[in-house]
Amino acid sequence: MTLLQAMEHIADESRDSKLSKEFFRKVKAEAKLLADSYGITPLQAVLFCVCMEKGPHRVDYDDLASHLDISKLKMLSYATDIDVLVRRRLLKFRDVKDEEDFDVPTAVIRCLKHNEVYQLPKRKGLNCAELFELLGTWFDDLDNDAISPKEMKEELVSLLEDNPEVGFVRQLQSLHLEGDDLLLLVLFCHLFVNEDDDDIRFRQIECIFDCAADFNTAKTKLRAGEHTLMKKKYIEHLCENGIADTTKYHLTADTKRLLLEELKITPMEENMSSLLKPADLTPKKMFYPKEVERQVSELTSLFQQEEFRKIQERMKERGFRNGFACLFYGGPGTGKTETVYQMARQTGRSIMLVDVPQIKSKWVGDSEKNIKALFDRYREVAKRSKLAPILFFNEADAIIGKRQEGAERAVEKMENSIQNIILQEMENLDGIMIATTNLQQNLDKAFERRFLYKVKFDKPTSEARASIWREMIPELEEKDITSLAGRYDFSGGQIENVARHYAISTILHGSDSVRLERLMEFCDGERLDSKGQKSIGFTHC
Repeated sequence: MTLLQAMEHIADESRDSKLSKEFFRKVKAEAKLLADSYGITPLQAVLFCVCMEKGPHRVDYDDLASHLDISKLKMLSYATDIDVLVRRRLLKFRDVKDEEDFDVPTAVIRCLKHNEVYQLPKRKGLNCAELFELLGTWFDDLDNDAISPKEMKEELVSLLEDNPEVGFVRQLQSLHLEGDDLLLLVLFCHLFVNEDDDDIRFRQIECIFDCAADFNTAKTKLRAGEHTLMKKKYIEHLCENGIADTTKYHLTADTKRLLLEELKITPMEENMSSLLKPADLTPKKMFYPKEVERQVSELTSLFQQEEFRKIQERMKERGFRNGFACLFYGGPGTGKTETVYQMARQTGRSIMLVDVPQIKSKWVGDSEKNIKALFDRYREVAKRSKLAPILFFNEADAIIGKRQEGAERAVEKMENSIQNIILQEMENLDGIMIATTNLQQNLDKAFERRFLYKVKFDKPTSEARASIWREMIPELEEKDITSLAGRYDFSGGQIENVARHYAISTILHGSDSVRLERLMEFCDGERLDSKGQKSIGFTHC
């Protein structure tokens, strides 16, 4: 006997049966088949068959009472059994607010066509991805009024208890949230994971509340930033043009990392920066003019942890800001970037290297969120690290330049918003920030005031150039070193380029082929503005 044949027999015999004992005797075998197949009672199997017969859509208690020839009040006494069928997903309410009408879900009907039992989705032993797939189904049901918020909360608690090994579940339970707070946070996670939605509006969260009064109370608290999830910094307002939008929300970067680590979803601010460990930095000897060498030496000493800790404590005692913002400025190739690397290596600090182009998103509004999230991540990494890392904005001209006065275009407003956020973050900095720039004349005065240390990197002196030549190409004779250092007013980076040309040439042709004349050719090639140098690009015929 197929499932449909069993259901057809029950539906026929149940008409005007009043659910009598005689009726149940006639359908005993068929009711047992369905009850055993679906994990329900024989009475519930009968009610399910009648719903199929009278529907499968828009069935109500009146339809069932009329079919069975019982009173409406008697029919209402079976409401608990209808609820079981709903939880078993064999029925679904059309509107959970009144629970009067119900449908047989399409998935159940599809299985019956093939004589298959509709199985509830697996609930135990799930991995994180499978758990979110199931949550997606449930939130769809909640949004379509197929289940109530109360039932959803009960299902959610049960699901978490059934899957304690999932990292998301462990971390979520460690937050000790209950009721609406728990359901709301899980909804935010579902929207972010399943729908790639990081811009949540009120209309998307209304479905989780049992009544309008609860929803309105939650809205008021969210707008004011006083909701439990906001106080605990699990969610936050979206920031647009440097201003928080109190009608839009998303998970904080910390929450994404805490709860969604298994899914390898990398928050945007992690794409904007990379962490360089001290052990990954190659030792390199640096040559500076005396004044620059003194300043770099002082900073390196200051960044040694014991000294750094003492100075921070004393700054706090005197009511001063205890963060260290430093600006290294000067022409290209003068050693600004490499100095940061060497300072980090010598002091055992990691470098959080910021990808400035990633921050400046082409979408207006994203850049402000990105820069705020970046500083949030820096604080988190610093909190987890034994030594605070160096937040390094290399070639930062694009984000610390002069602000636009009377900005009207969206792009100009965005630029100003980014700078305002950075300025505010520098005020609250509790760590080390270093920025480099080639265009110090374009530096906004507000930034100039906030950089405690400002180190100017000039091109090396003749004596320093000689030392660099000697370090880069040890086999050079002293007279050749003196000649090259005196003739070419190069930066360290330019000398390094020539040295690389030299290394390639010796590999290809042997060291004997490289003479002073050849090195001078490399030097002339390095200077694009030298006499006789060919231009790069197109020429007009």
